[in-house]
Parts: sequence; C-alpha cells; structure tokens
Amino acid sequence: MPKITIRKATIEDAALLLRFVHELAKEEKAEHKVKTSKEQIVKTLFGKNATAHVITCEADGVPIGHAVYFFNYSTWQGKNGLYIEDLYISPEYRNCGAGKEILKHLSCLALEKDCGRIEWSVLHWNASAIGFYESLGAKPQDEWIRYRLSGKALKEIACS
Repeated sequence: MPKITIRKATIEDAALLLRFVHELAKEEKAEHKVKTSKEQIVKTLFGKNATAHVITCEADGVPIGHAVYFFNYSTWQGKNGLYIEDLYISPEYRNCGAGKEILKHLSCLALEKDCGRIEWSVLHWNASAIGFYESLGAKPQDEWIRYRLSGKALKEIACS
C-alpha cells in the first residue's frame, strides 16, 4: 500500500485541481459542463474572498486526488456543518485507502470546528461510491429533494 498524505492545497496546485475537476466531470459523464479555468480556480479557491477550501491527496508523493469543501449551517442543530463539494481519487489509486484518509481528515476537521455533521451528494448510479460511503457508516438522506437555481433562471430572479 502506498503512503497516503493529505495536505492543504496551495495556489501552485491550481492546474492540478483543474485536471482533477475535468477527470471527475468526465467520470460523471458531464465534462461538457465544466466552465471553470485555472484562473477561476485561483480566484475562487485562493483569492481573498474564497469561501471554499481544498485539500490534495498524495500517494508516495504523487498527487492522486482532492476534496473541495465549505462550511454551511444547520439551524436545527445550531451548528456549522461541513459540505464536501468534490471528493475525487484517480481511478488507478482507488481501493488503496485514499478516499478513507480524505474523509478521516475532513471528519477530524469538522470535529475541531465543532460541526454537527458532514454532508455530500453522490450520483444515484455510482454504486461503487455509494458502497464505499455506506461501508464507513454514512447514511443516505431521502427526506429532501435537492434543487438548483442557475444560469438564466438565476439571472432572471436576481434581476426581476
């Protein structure tokens, strides 16, 4: 098994992160939806107004994945939560413990920050990811339907 290390990403990782974003999108059959650039990643993840954070994962010093996360808030718990936007491990490094190490790292961070929970979304057809998450004790949430307002609809409501 390779030695897995997790570290906070730096601005120098922007091109690597963009590569991982494209790999993840391709895997999710949505590469055509990626609109970001290296410059946009620098601005939004490392700029002064950044509200999201990113860690990278390495196996024996080789970058193999990343996680993007941000803090949200639960009024019912009266606590922050940690939301994982992306968790990606290159396919050739899956099943070596890297995903578990990322979740362990983020779980420790969540507890340090007194978060009440960690949440993320997974595509309903991604059986291997679902199996992995459930093996760690994560439970699917089926009470809520996720909605999204973006593009033209977002602009129309904001400017009406």
